[in-house]
Amino acid sequence: MDEFLETVKQLTGASDVRLGESIQSLWSGYGVIQRAELSGVRVPFGNSPVQVVIKHIDLSQARSNRRGWGGDASHRRKVRSYEVESRFYESFSHQCDDACRVPAFVATHEKSDDRGWIIVLEDLDANGFNRRKKYADQHDIEACLSWLAHFHATFLSNAASGLWPVGTYWHLETRPDEFAAMRNGPLKEYADLIDRRLSNATFQTLVHGDAKLANFCFSDRNHTPVAAVDFQYVGRGCGMKDVAYFISSCLDEREAAAQQDSLLAFYFGQLKSALQSARHAIEFNALEREWRDLYPIAWADFCRFLLGWSPDHWKLNAYSDQMTQAAIDQLETRD
Repeated sequence: MDEFLETVKQLTGASDVRLGESIQSLWSGYGVIQRAELSGVRVPFGNSPVQVVIKHIDLSQARSNRRGWGGDASHRRKVRSYEVESRFYESFSHQCDDACRVPAFVATHEKSDDRGWIIVLEDLDANGFNRRKKYADQHDIEACLSWLAHFHATFLSNAASGLWPVGTYWHLETRPDEFAAMRNGPLKEYADLIDRRLSNATFQTLVHGDAKLANFCFSDRNHTPVAAVDFQYVGRGCGMKDVAYFISSCLDEREAAAQQDSLLAFYFGQLKSALQSARHAIEFNALEREWRDLYPIAWADFCRFLLGWSPDHWKLNAYSDQMTQAAIDQLETRD
């Protein structure tokens, strides 16, 4: 622990580091996220003492995945994900404004001998984003979709240097074990084509890659209602991957079907506004047409992962089946 505290001091220039509560353990025992207070240091978002969150990735503590997916491929994917997250915060996060708020970056450090990373970030809770929600009302859903639209607008056409070349944690190439476990059928047959349709889309941006409700932090006292965390799977992709996945995280099959058109209209309205504000030279109507066509494709891509990883998952329902069939019909028609 003394070595860890000394490293944080050196990284941040703090005269003292006081560790606070542990927020959560990382998946499969890869470390911990913990609050801390830094004394004797100034950062852009506050005066000393500064409230921060430290993400301590310790690869020596890794253990088997609780769902049984703990092989070499899983380990390599997780290690790469923490490298990507460190890269995002250090080199990309400063481009995110209040419309797609993320924790301010303080410092990052890669341990010797490939033993992990230390990432020091602003404590969003201390700056007003202290609410997490298990259930989202209409205002919450629109706030998150607005965040996604502005994030996608910010990074439209970005090359994703140092990030995942294909974003999302369920990307086909990184999930060989789950694909092998998937039952035979049309979705497995079309999995590669679905992946190529998304990856070869004309309009690409950075996708968050794990944009579930649990990764959004809400505020009752800021003019910006929401911020987002957890950028382990950020990378290049079609924005519909984030939108479909977010909707899957907070709406049941009935609500997703009933609100599909209105939520997509809201998202694209926000995206258009954000691109216009940034004076992004792009043919928006062509982008919207392409991404609307890819909405069921994005759903099918995520369902492919679920069917191999957890075939009884609650997200595999009548609506996701409908989207998957729409994607297959679209691909068969094109073929």
